[in-house]
Amino acid sequence: MTFQCIMEHKNKIAVVGGGSWATAIVKMLSNNCDNITWWIRKQETADFIGKYRHNPNYLSAVQIDLERVRIQTSLTAVISEAEIVILAVPAAFLADALNGISAKHFENKIVVSAIKGIVPHQNKIVGDYLHESFQIDYERIAVISGPCHAEEVALEKLSYLTIACSNKQNAESIAASLSCRYIKCTVSDDIFGTEYAAVLKNIFAIASGICHGLGYGDNFQAVLVANAIQEIERFVNAVHPINRDIKHSAYLGDLLVTAYSQFSRNRTFGNMLGKGYSVKSAQFEMNMVAEGYYAAKCLHEINKMHGVNMPISTAVYNIIYERISPVIEMKLLTDRLS
Repeated sequence: MTFQCIMEHKNKIAVVGGGSWATAIVKMLSNNCDNITWWIRKQETADFIGKYRHNPNYLSAVQIDLERVRIQTSLTAVISEAEIVILAVPAAFLADALNGISAKHFENKIVVSAIKGIVPHQNKIVGDYLHESFQIDYERIAVISGPCHAEEVALEKLSYLTIACSNKQNAESIAASLSCRYIKCTVSDDIFGTEYAAVLKNIFAIASGICHGLGYGDNFQAVLVANAIQEIERFVNAVHPINRDIKHSAYLGDLLVTAYSQFSRNRTFGNMLGKGYSVKSAQFEMNMVAEGYYAAKCLHEINKMHGVNMPISTAVYNIIYERISPVIEMKLLTDRLS
C-alpha cells in the first residue's frame, strides 16, 4: 500500500483496547481524524462512553469526541472497516482479544502495535506474533514507542512518540495521524529494536521500583539505569544487529520515564515488591497490568538462545518467579553493577 493510498484513507482508523493507553491514543487521533472506530470489549463500558463521553475506568477526565469516534463492541466489524488498526491491549491478553480474527481480516491493512510487552506462551514480540500468526508483511506492521505516559497525554503535556516501521512512508502516515499541539512524532525503521527496548524497560522499571521500596537512594538508581541502558543495547544488538543510536528517545528516553515516573505502573509494581508485598498481593492492588511481570519470564526464556549478560533482568526474574528475597537479590546485584 503506497503512502498516497494510506493518506487518502487515514481517517479510517480502528483502536483496539479500552485501557488508559488506548484512551490516550483515541484522544490524540481525534485532533486529526474524523472517522475513528474504538473497540471496547464490555457493552456496559461502551454504553457509558456513548452516554457520558468519557471512559469510566481509565483517564476519565478525557472527553471523547463522539462526532469523530464511534464505539463498537464487535471486533470483526471494527477491523473489517478500518484501513489502519492500532492494537492497544496488554500483550498477555492479545491472543484472547484476537480470537476469531483470521489473516483475511488483516489483508491490506496497516497494523500498529501500541503494546509494550511480549505475547506469553509464545515468547514473541507483538510484531513477530502478528507476522507469524496473521501473515502480515513486516512493512505493514508498525510500532508506537515512547517516551510517553498516557496520563500526561490526558493532561496535554508535551510528549514525544517514535513510530517504527520498515516502510518509512507508512510510519510517516501514522505519525501524521497522531501529531498535534502536544504530541511530536519521529519515525524509525528499527521495528525490532524499539519493540524489544520497550519490553525491557518495563523489567528495569520494576527493578527501579524494587530498589526504591527497599530504600536505595538516587545515587544507586542512577547506576541502575545507566547499567540498564547498556543491558538494552547488548540485547537488541544480539537479536537484531543494525546501526542504531541507543541514546535516542525511543530507547534511553523510554527507559528513563518508565524507571522514574510516578505514572509508571511497572515502577509502582516493583516498589510494592520492595516494600514486602507478595507478587499476587501487588497485582491484586493494581488496577492496571504491569507488562514487566510477564516480560521478565518471557525475556528470560528468549535469552537462553542468545546468552546475553543481563544481570538486572535476571534479578527481577529471580524475585518474581524464583521467589528470592528482594533484599538478597538486590544486594547480589549491587556487586555486579559498575
